[in-house]
Amino acid sequence: MKRLLLPLLLAALGSASAQEGFKPLFNGKDLTGWDGNPELWSVEDGCITGKTTGPEQLTYNQFLIWRGGKVKNFELHAKIKESGNNTGIQYRSKELPENGKWSIGGYQCDIHPAHPNNAMVYEERGRGIIVQNGQGVVIDPEGKRWLASEHEPVKVDIAEWHEYTVIAQGNHLIHKIDGKVTIDLLDFEESKRALEGLIAFQIHRGPAMRVQIKDVMLKELPDGGVISFEKSAIPSDAQIIEAKAPAKGKGKAPAPAPAPAKGDAKGKNAAAKGKPKRPDAVGPAIGANVATPVSNIKTLPDFKVELLYSVPGGEQGSWVNLCADDKGRIYASDQYGCLYRFNPPAAGQPLKAADVQKVAAEIRGVNGMLFAFGALYIGVNDYEKKIPSGVYRITDSNNDDMPDKVEMLREFDAGSDHGVHAILKTPDGKGLYLISGNNAVLKEGPKAGTLDTSPVAKLWGDDHLLPRMPDGRGHNRHVMAPGGIVYRFSPDGKQFEIFASGFRNIYDGGVNREGELFVYDADMEYDFNTSWYRPTRINHVVSGGEYGWRNGAGKYPEFYYDNLPATLNIGPGSPTGCTFGYGAKFPAKYQDAFYALDWSWGKIYAVHLKPDGASYTATKEEFVTGGPLPVSDAIIGPDGAMYFTIGGRRVQSGLYRVTYTGQESTAPAIHEPQITAGAKLRQQLEAFHGKADTKAVAFAWPHLSHKDRYIRAAARTVLEHNPVSEWETKALNEKNATAQLEALLALARVTGVCPTHRTEGYVVNTAKRDEILAALLKRDFKKLNNEQRMAYVRLTEIVLHRFGNPDDATVAAIIAKLDPAYPADNFELNWLLTETLGYLQDPKAAAKGMALIAAAESQEPQMEYARSLRFLKTGWTKELRTQQLEWFLKAANYKGGASFDKFIEFIRNDSLTTFTPEENAELAELIAKKPERKSAIENVGAMFVGRTPTMWTLDELSAAAKTGMKGRSFENGRKMFTAAACYTCHRFGNAGGMTGPDLTGAGGRYSPHDLLDNIINPSKVINEQFAPIIVTKNDGSVMSGVVVNLSGDGVTLNTDLTDPNQRVNVDRKEVKSIELSTVSPMPPMLLSMLKKDEILDLVAYVLSGGDKGNAMFVK
Repeated sequence: MKRLLLPLLLAALGSASAQEGFKPLFNGKDLTGWDGNPELWSVEDGCITGKTTGPEQLTYNQFLIWRGGKVKNFELHAKIKESGNNTGIQYRSKELPENGKWSIGGYQCDIHPAHPNNAMVYEERGRGIIVQNGQGVVIDPEGKRWLASEHEPVKVDIAEWHEYTVIAQGNHLIHKIDGKVTIDLLDFEESKRALEGLIAFQIHRGPAMRVQIKDVMLKELPDGGVISFEKSAIPSDAQIIEAKAPAKGKGKAPAPAPAPAKGDAKGKNAAAKGKPKRPDAVGPAIGANVATPVSNIKTLPDFKVELLYSVPGGEQGSWVNLCADDKGRIYASDQYGCLYRFNPPAAGQPLKAADVQKVAAEIRGVNGMLFAFGALYIGVNDYEKKIPSGVYRITDSNNDDMPDKVEMLREFDAGSDHGVHAILKTPDGKGLYLISGNNAVLKEGPKAGTLDTSPVAKLWGDDHLLPRMPDGRGHNRHVMAPGGIVYRFSPDGKQFEIFASGFRNIYDGGVNREGELFVYDADMEYDFNTSWYRPTRINHVVSGGEYGWRNGAGKYPEFYYDNLPATLNIGPGSPTGCTFGYGAKFPAKYQDAFYALDWSWGKIYAVHLKPDGASYTATKEEFVTGGPLPVSDAIIGPDGAMYFTIGGRRVQSGLYRVTYTGQESTAPAIHEPQITAGAKLRQQLEAFHGKADTKAVAFAWPHLSHKDRYIRAAARTVLEHNPVSEWETKALNEKNATAQLEALLALARVTGVCPTHRTEGYVVNTAKRDEILAALLKRDFKKLNNEQRMAYVRLTEIVLHRFGNPDDATVAAIIAKLDPAYPADNFELNWLLTETLGYLQDPKAAAKGMALIAAAESQEPQMEYARSLRFLKTGWTKELRTQQLEWFLKAANYKGGASFDKFIEFIRNDSLTTFTPEENAELAELIAKKPERKSAIENVGAMFVGRTPTMWTLDELSAAAKTGMKGRSFENGRKMFTAAACYTCHRFGNAGGMTGPDLTGAGGRYSPHDLLDNIINPSKVINEQFAPIIVTKNDGSVMSGVVVNLSGDGVTLNTDLTDPNQRVNVDRKEVKSIELSTVSPMPPMLLSMLKKDEILDLVAYVLSGGDKGNAMFVK
């Protein structure tokens, strides 16, 4: 992450020193123009000189103030040396006579003997340490400090002469020592920052000191304006810095400290706030300097894992990517360094350091590799900015069997982990795919950009009715659609097409025998336990596909018909490498598996795909697990073994081999391509993507009403690539509801532009809006099935968003059409109806929406309804407003990801803007009331106050279940699921946590007896995906948790699975051992406060999958 925060601004500001226009502020003879305590300041040897005699002389810091007036935008140079204490250059400051004469407060370029503090930004009598030497920091509008960049601190002896530079323009500040940048700061905290003020030099109270200053030069700069927070970007890997502010007049604050462990004096949640910065060097593994031992790794029966090589971090870095060339040699890439090559060692033999060859090609930051077309294709994602990110081709220029000639084919802007990643061969063998995350932007230019033949037409938008809520912690707040992209390009790089889009951060993928592409996309862990959280997911990537990633809270749920669903939702994690098992000497099932690697949870999943219509269904199993095991990539080697690496973010890296040792046949699986009729039809439609064809519309139209979602999407994409004049009349008059909803979606996307993607001078086509809405209003909403109803409401949202509101009569007609169906009998349709009717100011929406909140058992639907009501101004009564405010007090106890509390705050703040003056006055006490915060367990206890616990045994509950599973109460079962805190850790349907197994499909896995056994005896069988580890430190202390992140020497544990933010950081060098816990994090007495009938209702509810129509609920 060694990069500057804003390189372009820095270059612009930094060039000022080479220009004319500087004036001296000191004449070299006396202190004319300066004002300070004459007992402290004088001129000696032609230098401004400040001296103190010891701690008793001053009770507060004093300053020599330049009386030439306030300065705003400027560049200041001064040569300074100091001994005995520390000093500083004060700027944009104000006098504080209440503290004493010659007292001043404001920004300071600190001159300090400690390297991290030298030329840092310290705010005297203000915010204390803001940014230290070697850092780039953004202060957001709420005052949080984000570590946005790092570089090597500038280290000098302050007792020697050095030139210090301060550049201030708008809210952007830069400090330098001898021309080398020490800090880069963007300050968006308007209430505390200063944009103009006084210049001064400091005498610091405390030990005797002497400072000398000369060559003080000032150049005032033109007003460059203040950078807007809305138009800037906090890098996606930026991390919050915590530091104490100093007491007034007590000097400088201490440097930021690591996050405290659970139980520290700072409180329960303090650990969640500190996030370790990324290291600059590879840290050692636990114990010796070796990778994770195989004793800490588990695999399936009859498979064997070998540790072949512990990568020497100091010499070869941390490996993140693998590929094999046409001679069977394996290439490995260091994330921050170069490439290495080796032959796989013989069976049973390790890889020797002497056999690892450094590749001659000058390349670094490699996150994707493929040997194809006689060359090594490389995806470079170097957010340290040492070389441009992009797609490269490396060839052998002199036939010495060593790749050495490096060509850039396409350049990308890529500022974080979410950048340029894997390269794969296309199914036809003639082209390549590039996998990229949502921060990778293909540079445009005369020979750049993408072709009009792209399967994805550039019609994307946010398509949300209500104002978006960016991430609460500022993550990627200005990164908009299309998100991560799969590109298709020619081997020479000249033809680049957008094949599919809407991903968050895909790192790798694979193409199966049928020529279908699959990827493993990332979740956004800050969104845990919100309605818009999307777990890590396996996606079947099809031509023209839209997969729904959007900024902040705007991620599309799977039921939005304008995006495609996941093939398999997996859960929380950090997706890295992927590969199919083709060529492996494994049993046939595992030859055909798609292997997906999870870096943070230390898993390699074997995903088993099954053709289903035009797409696939899938199941997964854990193929390899370990702790910690930051798996980064895997390939099937030429010897039929799987090779995988651990590494990345400068953690200790290693190379492993997986082989099969059982009795099943490992002969190549006999496999005929399983191209279903649905897949064949989809491919026929896809052949028309990216081009206009006179036959296309006629061929596609009948398939707009197909029962298969993938076929409908492929047919709609055909329309979007052909002239509107050929099909808009058909769309407006189509009789079949499903076909018309698809066709009108295409029409809205082609003729309307999302407001956040409009170009200057764009004119909204209101006539087209009115035509589409008129066609919709002709439909009888009552006659539509649930899927069609969701599409109808979703399309209404898109039209209103892209074209704006119609006249009042049309708004009233839409409300009259939708309101009778609200509320619906399912969460998905209620989501859409609440948002749409709330946006349209339906006077009945307040009462209906609050009733839905009250009826919802889990926090996700409650939060979604509250979000949709936040701009509703009509229909509120005192009672409804009271319910709304009381819900916010209740929601303060809900748990979620790192941005969860901020999202609740955003919803509340927006809601309060709709209160009338009368409501504000009448409900002032409730508005001002602070929430009483309780843990999940405390909240459960409160629900059963007065009950005596019963020590239920498995035998008695199992016996009751044998005869008692008929006539159960669905409503009571749902209530007990909430009461027993099941949602806290478990996903069920579209709600619940992600730190325990998903219970939605429990009915297909468990009998009543088995489910009760798992609840009463949770440690009997622990799901390894959620098993905690026991960390024993060198000092004998022990802690338990789930590994959720690694970085260099640091291991981050989630120590409380009821709270995703309860995290502690452990220094790997202080760890003696790590082993899997034999105790489940699930409490063993969860049922003790429930009555027998309540338990049976709960069991029925879980086993039914939340299906009210299940036979267990028939009376």
